[in-house]
Amino acid sequence: MKKISFILLFTVLFLVQKTSAQINYCKTRISLLTCAPADELYATFGHTAIRIIDSTNHTDYVFNYGTFNFDDPDFYTKFMRGKMDYYLSVEQYNDFLVQYREDKRSIHEQELNIDCQQKQIIIDALIVNMQPANKYYKYDFLFDNCTTRVRDIIFSNVKSASIQNPITEKGTTYRDMLHEYLDKGGKPWSKLGIDILLGSIIDKKVNIKQSMFLPDYLMKGVDSAVEKNDVHLAKDNHILLNETPEDNSSNNYLPLIIFIFIAAVIIVLSFVNAGWARLAIKIADSFLLYTTGLFGILLLVMWFYTDHIVCSNNYNLFWALPTNIFAAVLVWKKRERMKKYYLAASLITSLLLITWFIIPQQLNISLFPLVVASLIRYIKLYQA
Repeated sequence: MKKISFILLFTVLFLVQKTSAQINYCKTRISLLTCAPADELYATFGHTAIRIIDSTNHTDYVFNYGTFNFDDPDFYTKFMRGKMDYYLSVEQYNDFLVQYREDKRSIHEQELNIDCQQKQIIIDALIVNMQPANKYYKYDFLFDNCTTRVRDIIFSNVKSASIQNPITEKGTTYRDMLHEYLDKGGKPWSKLGIDILLGSIIDKKVNIKQSMFLPDYLMKGVDSAVEKNDVHLAKDNHILLNETPEDNSSNNYLPLIIFIFIAAVIIVLSFVNAGWARLAIKIADSFLLYTTGLFGILLLVMWFYTDHIVCSNNYNLFWALPTNIFAAVLVWKKRERMKKYYLAASLITSLLLITWFIIPQQLNISLFPLVVASLIRYIKLYQA
């Protein structure tokens, strides 16, 4: 997903509108481009675009729904609030190819095996989407992104195409699909962040259409789709660029190892009576309460004050208690009225640990040792 010049966009729009009446749709070739993931978080899951070659007018354009204006002064605010505008842009195929070659990202091409009328419908739909009034859309990571837009352009306009067999294993959820890429890319901290921020909505099982929100799975869907008379929707899968990604999966257990160490230190300090240990555990208590409280406030903000639907119904709030932010201020003073709070917090945390693997949200296992340590500290604070 990258920024494209508005000048190029409007130039291409003008040329396409000007020549659309002269297009011989039977001599056009429409392809699905599937681009491999990259190291950057926004590119972890790959990218999708549509390529259209018009042999009559000697043009070769790539239509890209993953474009945004990074120079927008409110970019980060809009992104955090879920109000980020993405738009459809167009660029020369050679320019598109150069960028991915520089980034060492593979590209697969599937030419759509469709008739002249179907080609016209898709091209006309793209031209309509390019209009200034239509090109912008509110980006949604799961339900309305650069891949789902291409999916809908293809399957909404080639109505005879259908996918008979699932392209994911039975019971696969959105979270499972995201984890596949994060594990493969060796991004355990990104995985942890996503598991904390995104709520139980992404633990729903995906159907065939929903599973095609990621580029590789749209490619699989198009590859397995058939039209009437058992004609395949796509011709052979052709590799335009072939790059071998690095295997970074050995890093995937790093957060768990670090959190086990931290939890072990906290638990040991909880049972040492030396003066230095009591001071150290007070500091640890303050840190745990502040951190979990801040995370809880963040989760509430993402749930109730942004347009990110996927941040709602978040069970991480059972360990990230927003009220801990106030307890952190009072932890340095012995207050009898706080005992009830620590008792309530210990009961909530105990319930979470007991139901960890059966609640309707998959919590990141790296958090488990820290939650255990928090429970022990709540009990010790209650008994103090």
